[in-house]
Amino acid sequence: MSRVLGLDPGTKRCGVAVSDTRRTMAFPRPAFAVNEDLLVRLAALVDEEEIGLVVVGRPLALAGHETPSTIEAHSLFVRIRDALRHVTVVQWDERLTTLEAQKSLSGAGMRAKEQRDHIDSAAAVVLLQGYLSAISPT
Repeated sequence: MSRVLGLDPGTKRCGVAVSDTRRTMAFPRPAFAVNEDLLVRLAALVDEEEIGLVVVGRPLALAGHETPSTIEAHSLFVRIRDALRHVTVVQWDERLTTLEAQKSLSGAGMRAKEQRDHIDSAAAVVLLQGYLSAISPT
């Protein structure tokens, strides 16, 4: 079975996580800068990791309505979907993923300053793990 790629889009960085081949666990990968090379780097990762599905976070307000971040993330989703036509690309609600990632990193003993380099991909892990759990048949 192919792997699943989880992306937590931000304004400066895009958190990255990849599932195992059984699609049961999510693992962090280094975050990508949101710049002109992003789509090229994502395409290379899709090929390297044998990705069959890409899950792009959709940031909504806690009340469920769209925000400026939602619109920006949707624009990135469309660009990714158009660039990676050979794989399925979907959006997934990412509310509270960053908060959950911060708690996880703090629980692992990482100070706030140290978290900056890891928080985006940690949030992508939370996002992707939530998606994998939701689609799991058991």
